Formats: sequence, structure tokens, C-alpha cells
Amino acid sequence: MRQIQISSMKQFMNHLLVADTFEPFLLEEAVIGTACTFHIDGHVNPEFFGSDEEPEAEASYAFRPWGKVKGLCFDLIKGRRTPLFFRFVLHLMPEKAAALLEKESCDVPTDEVKALVLNIRYDGTKATLTTGTALQTFHLSKMPDAIWDKALCQYLDGKGIAWQDPD
Repeated sequence: MRQIQISSMKQFMNHLLVADTFEPFLLEEAVIGTACTFHIDGHVNPEFFGSDEEPEAEASYAFRPWGKVKGLCFDLIKGRRTPLFFRFVLHLMPEKAAALLEKESCDVPTDEVKALVLNIRYDGTKATLTTGTALQTFHLSKMPDAIWDKALCQYLDGKGIAWQDPD
């Protein structure tokens, strides 16, 4: 688990809500505090798609792709006033997580890694990103955590997102 602080909120918000930077993620949960608090549960409701129609490709995921809900989040956040707070819980898409762990020769089998998680929290003044790894069963190895921590920092650097370690 690693915690990093975003250095430029305006730049980060553009990457989060407008650009395709976070498209490789699924949304587990969003909580946005403005004039009232909005809760979005990212779990897919398969019954919505119906059995008589071909389900969308993303219906195979447990959570909605970030790209399908970021517009809604953007609409809730935009305006003259800054939100009081927000929290997003994102998961790296399973196939991307498995590819990353395999590429880095992780000592934990990829089918035992439930999710590589990214928590994004804004408290009214600053945004903090925290990584996490959810495992199917207990493992002593911290290798998945280390791989995910390093990969996220490299990803942010590659996208030009300014960050720093918290004070």
C-alpha cells in the first residue's frame, strides 16, 4: 500500500474526469459531496441488460468501467463551487492486473489476486491516492503490493500527472 498526494488538482481532475487516463479502471464506488451527497454503487446489474439482448462487453465485469460513469461524476462535480469532498474506489481491469503481475513475475498466482485497487480521496483541499491489493486468500508475500505501487507511480509519471509523497 502506498499513499501519494496530487500536486496539481486542475491537471489531475482533467485526467480523471475528461481524458481517457483512467479508462483501464472499473468503478467500485463513488461518493461525491456537493450541495448533497451522491453515492454511486459501481456494481453491474446484469438483469438490466436482459436475456434477449446481447450484453455489452463490460457487463462481464463485476463493476462498471470508469469510462461509462466518469461523465456522470463530472456532471456532479462541475460548477462554480468546488466539491466539499469526493472518494472514488477504482479497480484495475482484471486482465490488465493479471498481465502486469505476470510481466513482473509475481510470486502470488494471478487468480489469487482479486483486485489491484486505487482509492482517490479529495478532502476539500488536496487529493490523495492510495493503492491496495485485494487477495482471494491470505499470503505472506507483499510482492503484488510492491508491483502495483511501482506500476501506478510509473503510470502517473508516464501520463504527466504531478504527484509527491505526502508531508
